[in-house]
Amino acid sequence: MTKKSASSINSPSVMVLGVGAFAYSATQILKDDGADVSTYLTRNYAHYPPSIAGPAYSREQFPNPNQLIQEKRIHLVVPMSIDWALAPWAKELMDSKALIFGPTGDGMKIERERDFARKLCHQFKIPFPKAYVASNRLEAESILEKHPHPYVIKNPLCSPTSPIHTILCETIEDTRSWLRNVDYAEGVFLQEYMGRAEAGHIALISHGEIYSLVTNQEYKRAFNGNMGVVAGAPLGGLVERDPDDKYGLARELIRPLLPWLREVDYHGPIQVTAVRRDNKWHVIEYNIRIGVTSGAMILRMLENPFEVLLKTAQNKKLEIQFKRDLNFGCSITLAGYGYPYVHVNGPLLPIERAGPFDCDVWWNEVTGDHEGRLFSAGHRICDVIALSASLEEAVQKAYSNIRKIRSLGSYFRTDIGQSLWPPGNI
Repeated sequence: MTKKSASSINSPSVMVLGVGAFAYSATQILKDDGADVSTYLTRNYAHYPPSIAGPAYSREQFPNPNQLIQEKRIHLVVPMSIDWALAPWAKELMDSKALIFGPTGDGMKIERERDFARKLCHQFKIPFPKAYVASNRLEAESILEKHPHPYVIKNPLCSPTSPIHTILCETIEDTRSWLRNVDYAEGVFLQEYMGRAEAGHIALISHGEIYSLVTNQEYKRAFNGNMGVVAGAPLGGLVERDPDDKYGLARELIRPLLPWLREVDYHGPIQVTAVRRDNKWHVIEYNIRIGVTSGAMILRMLENPFEVLLKTAQNKKLEIQFKRDLNFGCSITLAGYGYPYVHVNGPLLPIERAGPFDCDVWWNEVTGDHEGRLFSAGHRICDVIALSASLEEAVQKAYSNIRKIRSLGSYFRTDIGQSLWPPGNI
């Protein structure tokens, strides 16, 4: 297949595979950069927000998005999650003329298969917590007896539809209790709990090189003080522009993988999440996306987001240009009725807005009517994102805007930026 060059595309076209705030933010930011945008809706909720930026197509209308990709002459496809590769139309997409922003083939294993990532780290001498795979409860409990530590319980295969979503246990007894109550349909991955001094780094891999973008923090617990359960998606996040890898996360945890990345022809985003313990970073996991929390902030920071994504998909050398004075970003989620306990559902509830916004507000599980009114239609209402020259200014702006939004039973964390930063702190 002959790859197109960015300079040869007069009317660039992008299709995002996703829903909600991720698809809305990605399509709108790329639209602002001059691209023609559309969304293929991959899940059965949060359909309205992407339609604000451009056409949105459901799976019911088009079971196979390749028809649309061909008809609309899509240049670039941007997936929200890794599940697209399991779809019956995935090979057809990979064989098409459209470029995919993200790794394919063996490169996907670094996120998809948790034990593969562990073995890869062992091969390249990257610190990784002790971890074990068990196929059933008896095996899991036997591991706990032989290796008595608190564990983070995960599904061996990473997917939004996994039977096990991350359960963070801080004691041995916590672990023992949960092992009696998880779904072993795909087995279980036990990863030693390393503490709370967590941080991440997001880079692009292209033309066999690493291009660092940001160091980031995700506030994964539901409530202030990093209390409550680990929610299905973070309640907030920070990014710091970090092309020089200020905190060493890329140098210690991504750069050693370069031989493997080149071997599998990896080109796309990579995020490493790590915990600092005993003055050393330890990998918790790798992801092959720019992130639901951080992605919108990264794209807004770039002078040329479409060109960067396209050239990454083409596996070309990159010229990363950041917007001047946008050094930090802050994202705060407005959670809806019942969250994070998603079995609690409320009715469609009106969303009130007290004045205009002066930063990005990416609507998520909401719907609208013909009069322009918005209603919450799920558990995550929106992400409010502000960028600035300083962390303090970004946090302040995000909070001043999220306080303008009200919906019955909604809430947001009021302490984003007050802990877990700088990276390695709790």
